[in-house]
Amino acid sequence: MDRLSALQDVRISSLEGKVSEEEWKLRVDLAAAYRLIAHYGWDDLIFTHMSVRIPGPEHHFLLNPYNLMFEEVTASSLVKVDMQGNPVDPTPFITNPAGFTIHSAVHMSREDANAVIHLHTPHGQAVAAHGEGLLPLTQTAMLVRGDLAFHDYEGVATDHDERERIVADLGTRNAMLLRNHGTLSVGSTVGEAFIRIYFLERACQAQIMALSAGEAINHPPQGTPEIAAEQGAQGLKLAAQFLAWPALLRKAYRLDPNFAT
Repeated sequence: MDRLSALQDVRISSLEGKVSEEEWKLRVDLAAAYRLIAHYGWDDLIFTHMSVRIPGPEHHFLLNPYNLMFEEVTASSLVKVDMQGNPVDPTPFITNPAGFTIHSAVHMSREDANAVIHLHTPHGQAVAAHGEGLLPLTQTAMLVRGDLAFHDYEGVATDHDERERIVADLGTRNAMLLRNHGTLSVGSTVGEAFIRIYFLERACQAQIMALSAGEAINHPPQGTPEIAAEQGAQGLKLAAQFLAWPALLRKAYRLDPNFAT
């Protein structure tokens, strides 16, 4: 069997019944997130990444196979790695070294950050390169802006020493602009991280559109960005858990149920 055939067999073969029910559910959720990111046009060929931690003292987590497009990712094809970046189980796939650096940094330091999403969208990169970062121009931006951290660019994230600085810059916040690079979100679940990145990306897109429309920008009344930030801190988590993520999962199944194999 040639390498391409072997990769294809791994991609389509299901691990369901061979891993714990808890791990399988996490695999399905993460694979759904990859498909949804592709659906919304937020993928960057194969070069961004999402992860979810597997429960247990080992802190193993799942990453995407580096050579699969996001619309090809399935629950079975996700690669389980340890905290040194080594595959836990035999796999013909490799993972993105920069992805490991960023995700392992967060998983090692934040017990509440079970899921991490990192994107390179044009709008996210544009706002990450903007001197003032995310501006309180829209309700969407105001809902996430108070939970936003910043990390200065250090080159492609292959230096494991950068992990300490990523962790320090993120602190207890749940979203980040990686300066001149892209966006990042974390959550206790895949759904929570997804809803945060959704709001952050939409806010970035709206900001670029508003600023490109001219100088007559309407700014919100004083005090309202802070009110919206408090509302977002409570509301986004609840929306992810009970409303938006279940709806998005249904959408992923309608798009292509193959992701859950």
